[in-house]
Order: sequence, then structure tokens, then C-alpha cells
Amino acid sequence: MSLTVPDRLEEVLDPAWLTRALGQRFPGITVASVDPGPVVSRVSTNARFRVRYEGNVPSGVPSDLCVKGYFADWSDGTAASRTAGLPEAMFYRHLARTSGVRTLECFWADVDPVTQHGVVITADVATKSATFLDALSPYTADQVAESLEQYAILHGRTWGSRLDEPWLGPRLESTMRARGLPEIRGNFEGPIGAGVPESVRDAEHLWESVGRLAALLPTSEPRCLLHGDAHVGNLYRDGTGHPCLVDWQLVQGGPWYLDVGYHLGCTLSPEERRRTESDLLAHYLDRLCSEGIDPPSWDDARRQSRRRPRGLCGADLLSQHRRRV
Repeated sequence: MSLTVPDRLEEVLDPAWLTRALGQRFPGITVASVDPGPVVSRVSTNARFRVRYEGNVPSGVPSDLCVKGYFADWSDGTAASRTAGLPEAMFYRHLARTSGVRTLECFWADVDPVTQHGVVITADVATKSATFLDALSPYTADQVAESLEQYAILHGRTWGSRLDEPWLGPRLESTMRARGLPEIRGNFEGPIGAGVPESVRDAEHLWESVGRLAALLPTSEPRCLLHGDAHVGNLYRDGTGHPCLVDWQLVQGGPWYLDVGYHLGCTLSPEERRRTESDLLAHYLDRLCSEGIDPPSWDDARRQSRRRPRGLCGADLLSQHRRRV
């Protein structure tokens, strides 16, 4: 009998449910009790908790865990948001272990076949001195080089793959359609857009630019597995300081440059990016070679990595903020 994907956080923290969920990875264990920890709720809910087991516990069975799901009151009109967890749950269930990238260790992940609600249980790396970053965390060119190595591994090990599962389809066009021009204008005109020069505060131009980029993605070759949302806030640094990729809601198949161009655009100030971009791109291509991939030529790579919306895209908006941090 399959295990029901929970609708509510309280269901996840039930010892009987956790015994069945964790028992799929560690047969024979019994969860005696659960100690709830901090909870962060935005669109998704991230809840940390500690598990206590009965009897002898085999080596490798975790005690400190974190669950991520979409546990809002769906009667309030947010029900559609729960499907955002489907790609991430599928990534952890089917691809994370073979991807080669540093990411959260997953102990259970599944999707409700009716509601499409995806739930993931991972290690609580905060107890291992991990540091989670946000979109404006300071980030140096040397750190960018390290994280580009992870993207090269992710891309290289799936280079030329079909990746034709529906949950790996391109999402840029649908994301922009869902966000819409009113939200883009609001971002430029509100606190998020503070400090953005008036000369590039053009929501319509951004909308049109992203549309042109989105039109390229379904037919761009070669395809590989993309993180899809490669800004600094979707990284954490583990206890040894190495960057790890997290938040896989936009995982998808597509051209390598979508991750690389976005990451280069949003991690550094415009001045620092101009100074280091060529070296960082060369570093990415070298790491791609070490995965056995014949990379694009230098001229093609330079041209493709700059395929981000003209004017001011979301990545450049973050860069403008970086002038002030």
C-alpha cells in the first residue's frame, strides 16, 4: 500500500506516518516521538524537526530533518501553489543522487497523484553548520567560480539528454505569464526596485525581452538538466564552506546558458561582473570539459551566455541592489 502524501504539516510530524515514510529508506525503524523545530512559511513551508527512535538505530539513520511542502490553507485560494512542489519532489526522488551536485540529502519525496502536491524530507543541514544565503548575500568572484563548477557537473552529466518528462519542460514563458506585467511594474515601482536607474525601469521592455528568450528554449540544443533559478538565494554553504544547490522548483531541461547567464548576472555587481565574466565563463567551460563534454566554442559560449533579457532583467535588478551592500 502506497503512503499518502500529507496535506498538513501535522501529518508529517506524526510518528506513525514518519515510521512508514523513513522505513522505505531504513526498513525496520520505528519513530517513537518527534520534537518540532523552527518553521518558515512563505509560499512553501519549511519545518525543521528532530526524530527519536525506538531500539537500536542503524548507522546513517538521521535524527535532524527538514520537511518542505505547501501546507497553506488551500481554501484561501492558494491551492494552485501546491503544485509548485512537484518538480522539486520528482528531482529528489529520481535525479538528485545521480546528478553529482552537492545538494540536500533526501530521505523521502513524493507527489500526490490527485492534487499534485509535492513533499520532500531532507537532512537538516543547519545542525551541521550550514549557512543558507539570500538573494543579496555578498558573493565573490571566487565563490561564483565554485558554484559554476556545480552547474557544470549538473549540465555535463545530462548533456544531450532527452529530458522529455512533462515536469522537466521549459518554464520561463509560463512563469512570466503567471507573474504578468502588473507584478513587474510593481517591482520596479516599489521597494524591490529601489536604486534601479530610471533609464532601465521599463517593464514592457523587460516583458518583451524575456518573451524572446523564452521562445528559444524549447528548441535549443544541446539540452541538459538545469536548476532553472540560479540566484544566490538558492545556494547554501555547507559546514566546510562549499556551495550547494537548493530549491529545485524550477528544475527543467534546456540550454546550459540559462543557468550560467543568470548566475553570472545576479551574483556580482555590474562592475565586478564585467571584470571577471570572461574568466568565470572559461572556468565553467573547463569544468564542462572535465565531464567529458565537447563544450561550445568560445565565441558561441560568449554569445549564448549573454542571452538574458536586454535592459534590466531580474538578475540585473539584484546586481543593482549589490551596489548598495
